[in-house]
Amino acid sequence: MFDEQGGVVTRAQALADGMTTDAVRERLRAGRWQRLFRSVYATFSGPVPRESMLWAAVLRAGSGAMLSHQSSAELIGLMDEPDGLIHVTVPTGRDISPIPGVVVHQSSRADRARHPIRLPPQTRVEETVVDLTQTSASLGQALGLIAKACGRRLTRADRIVTAIETRKKVRWREDLLAALTDVADGAHSSLELRYLRDVERAHGLLCGSRQHVVKRRSGRCYDDVRYVEFGVVVELDGRVAHPDEARWRDMRRDNAAILDGRRVLRYGWADVTGQPCAVAAQVVTVLRAAGWRGVPRRCHRCHRCRVHDHPEFWAS
Repeated sequence: MFDEQGGVVTRAQALADGMTTDAVRERLRAGRWQRLFRSVYATFSGPVPRESMLWAAVLRAGSGAMLSHQSSAELIGLMDEPDGLIHVTVPTGRDISPIPGVVVHQSSRADRARHPIRLPPQTRVEETVVDLTQTSASLGQALGLIAKACGRRLTRADRIVTAIETRKKVRWREDLLAALTDVADGAHSSLELRYLRDVERAHGLLCGSRQHVVKRRSGRCYDDVRYVEFGVVVELDGRVAHPDEARWRDMRRDNAAILDGRRVLRYGWADVTGQPCAVAAQVVTVLRAAGWRGVPRRCHRCHRCRVHDHPEFWAS
């Protein structure tokens, strides 16, 4: 049992396994065991791995407890770095004294939220995603989490929709459900969602093909947005920095696209969020050069942009 719990055991478990109170005390006194929380011990000396601390928090929280929020996200690969605190969820009504370094959440849906097989006990992936949207500082952050979870193929948009619909109270419900429709259609990052909303839809542009598969001898690659009929590709780079390896990979991809006869535009976070009208104007110019005859429209931001000085781009 102890190995299955990351080498962590509760006092009750040790006694149920046949140990005496004196034997537990002797191991602690000799340093062969170490106390992690009240009545929760690591059955080894030395540094305590992260997995063992997660197990210890769940065991200390008691019956029905499970890792949730950032801690569950850490385990499924939704968070790249561990949070300083450990988050656990327990059924509503449980009276738990404060646990150092642990945030305890209560939920009336604890039984339904629990993953059936993953260990340490933790919330289902889609439940974890929805929990995090509800503690996000902004709608944009919440949408980014949804796009990230689906983009990393940790869960599917329809499963998150179900998790939202089974909850009575959800902040930003309609916005989240609308974004999930776009995620299901292939928008796999917060930046892609912003491009779809603030550039394409806001200005009446074509709706491009998302995550369009391109087959080459070296294997498959994916265009973020591709206007297939006109051979125009938009690549969206949400990275703050551009490591050399990534820069060269992007350059090779762009060069290959040009050799295939496609026009490539590349935008970052600052472009799409800070100058969506200017981005739309550039995309319109390239699409028209490729044969598009549509007429875009002004959005509510356009009157503040210099793009407004070029009425030939926009419908009156």
